[in-house]
Formats: sequence, structure tokens, C-alpha cells
Amino acid sequence: MSENIFEILASVTLKKGEGRTIKSGGDWIYDNEIDFVEKSLHFENGGMVRVNDFDGYFMGYGFINLNSKIRVRMMKRYDETPVDSEYIKNLLTSAWQLRKAVTDISCCRIVFGEADGIPGFVADKYEDVIVFESLALGTDRLKDIILEDLVDILSMDGIKINRIFERSNAPVRKKEGMAPSTGWYWLRPDTNPSWDAGKQMTAEHEDYVRTNADHEDFDPLSHVIIKENGVRYDVDVRDGQKTGFFLDQKYNRLSVQNLVRRLTDNGLRGMSVLDCFTHMGTFALNAALGGADFVTGVDISELAIRQARKNAELNNLSDRTEFVTADVLDYLPSLIDMGRSYDMVILDPPAFTKSRTATRHAINGYREINTRGMKLVKTGGYLVTASCSHFMTRDLFEKVIYESARASHVTLQRLEFRQQAPDHPVKVCADENSDYLKFYIFRVLRA
Repeated sequence: MSENIFEILASVTLKKGEGRTIKSGGDWIYDNEIDFVEKSLHFENGGMVRVNDFDGYFMGYGFINLNSKIRVRMMKRYDETPVDSEYIKNLLTSAWQLRKAVTDISCCRIVFGEADGIPGFVADKYEDVIVFESLALGTDRLKDIILEDLVDILSMDGIKINRIFERSNAPVRKKEGMAPSTGWYWLRPDTNPSWDAGKQMTAEHEDYVRTNADHEDFDPLSHVIIKENGVRYDVDVRDGQKTGFFLDQKYNRLSVQNLVRRLTDNGLRGMSVLDCFTHMGTFALNAALGGADFVTGVDISELAIRQARKNAELNNLSDRTEFVTADVLDYLPSLIDMGRSYDMVILDPPAFTKSRTATRHAINGYREINTRGMKLVKTGGYLVTASCSHFMTRDLFEKVIYESARASHVTLQRLEFRQQAPDHPVKVCADENSDYLKFYIFRVLRA
């Protein structure tokens, strides 16, 4: 791609008193904050623009899109040196250096949008596979450069990427004036399924491929086996949720595994765990690996339950786990009616709200599942509860949890509060959805 993609195509001037978000550290300029746009003859949406305050003071450079309410997404602040391919590579190098410092890089998020200075672009690494999501027009035009740089940067650490898959199918692309885009973006020539990061397939994996080869649309290239916290998972980068796996809960899953291990090592026998919204069985398998004797995972998706069972088999944990296809909101009351109770209940639902206007409905949903979950925890047992909704703030989520405790007639001891794993860094003073995950572990007591 030629360097002219970085050509400055317009000058954007803010209204007086506007631009509070970017002045406080954010990266978005909305349509109603702009006074006027001076376009060059070569202007096109997704192009680079210069941003000035109402008085002409230089604010930085960003990408403009007249189709979107987020009119400009900033790329560079206050430095008048233009954005170029070297600047992009420096951003990506910095992002990778951070991941190497803070997390296990065998599988991790390597680019996290605005938090890494690359607006609307997310990339996850699963062993030798990169899966990316491109949601902003400006950086979508740069994805060739971004992905080529990522492959090059990782190769400098001896990491060979064999395939890249695109999962750019979120509804927000329509607001950006882009159609969904999903499929293989790049395959290294003569690529074969590299289940263990480029190593030859083991007999076990060959059996897995043969077992599933008769299934409709089964694509062995889209499956990769990863290992996280000692647990192995079959990640489907084509059909799995998001980019195939929820990497943000990595160390929260480990905290559950460690707590279960300490409890069982210190004499708790016959430990039972209920994992609600289990998805691929992630929390359930961490509890089982930690030493829980009876683990039940529940999810409404039959596909997710099949994946969870496969993952249990991969870890030789089928004898201590069971996975049930059911609507959690219906399943929990039935367990209460049967008088069931557990040493640990885990609640990790999908986002109940993706907008401010739907927050009231989300509050009711979180209150309902937490109230019922608490009723199922044995006295002295543990409640693990999370929210991945950006609009369900920490204060609001804690308020809902404490209201649920009162409704359940229990007292809670808060043991841990955690957020997303550090490969999903939070950009402070910004409103770009990088601060979203709330995760708690409570001990549940009764009078």
C-alpha cells in the first residue's frame, strides 16, 4: 500500500467549547463537536485529517468518516510530525513489548484498539494464528500495513505466524459505511493445521480431525489448540464467539483455579461447583483442574456445550465435569426448588446491555441471576460474579450485587476484585470502551 494513504486530506476545526473528550485523553470526536471541515480535492472518507481547536490551536491527526457519528478517530496528539508507516510500526512494537512484559504470549490480545493507539482494530494471537477485527474505516484501510508489521514484529522473537483470519462482522461496521468481512485473510503457502504452534500434529489431534471431518463445514484450519493456565482448549477461530475465545478472563480463571486448589488442599472434600454461562467450559475446567470433585457447566448454546465437552476430553476431566444445555434464568430456579447447593457458584453472563438506554433492563438481569446464584451457595461457600458490560459501571454493578445479597438474606465478604487481563489495557480518561470487565469473588455467609 502506498504512503499516500497518510496524506492529509482535510482540516477539521472544532466548535468553541467542544472537544472535551479528546482534551481529557480520549480519541473520539463526534459529529456535533465539529464547526467545519476544509476538504482537499482528493478528500475521501477514511482519510487522514488535521484537527484544530476553534482558535486554530493544533490538536493532532486522525481519520475522518462522514458516515459515522464518531466523525474523527485520533491517531496522534499535538506532534505535528505526520502519521506514517514508521509511526504505525512503532505503535505495534510498543503494544507487543507490553504483552511480553505482562502476560503469557502463547495466546493473548496483541492489539486492543484505541488503548494501543490503533482505533477500532483488535488482534488476538492463538499460537501460530492471528485473528483480527477491523471496525473503523480509517484503520481498515491500513490493515495490510498493520498485519504485515505484526507478522514481522513477532518473527523477530522467533514466532512464526502461519495463518490470519478476519472476523470483522460486528454491526458497527455498517455505521462506518463498511460491509461485514469474514474469512481467511492470509495463509502461509502449504499451511497445514498446526495444532501445537507449528509442531507436527500428535496422534491425538489427528484422531480429532478424523472424528470431526464428517461434520458439515468442518474446517481443520480454523481450529487451533491453545493452553492457558494449564488447561487446553480447542479454539474455533471461524465460528467461535468474538475472535474464537474470551482472552480477557485469563487471570480471573486462574484465580478460580487457585482458590479451588487451596480449598481442596486444605481439606474440603467433595467440592461442588456450578458454572453458569459456561460457554466453552473455561471456568468449569479451571475449577476441575484445581481439584473440584463435581463441576456442572450450564449454557443455552448447544454448540458451546459441545465445545465444552470436547475441551473436558482434551484435559481428561470428563469424569468430574458435566455440561447442560439450558437457559440459566430458568435453570437456577429449578435448582433452588430442588434444594440444591454448591460450594462455589460462578456467574459470567454475556453483556446484558450494549447501550446506556438498555442499562435499566440490564440491572434487572444482573440482579436476578446474582440473587438466585447466592441462594445456591452453601454457607461459607463462594460466589464468583462478573459483568463485561461497559455501561454497567463498577459502582452500579456493586450496588446490584449488594441489593441481591439483601434479597437473598446473606452477608458477603469481598475477597477479590479484578478486571480484564493486562493484555487488554485500560486507557484512562477515555470513553472508548477499554474499561469494561468487572470480576468479583465473595464468600457467602448466613446468620
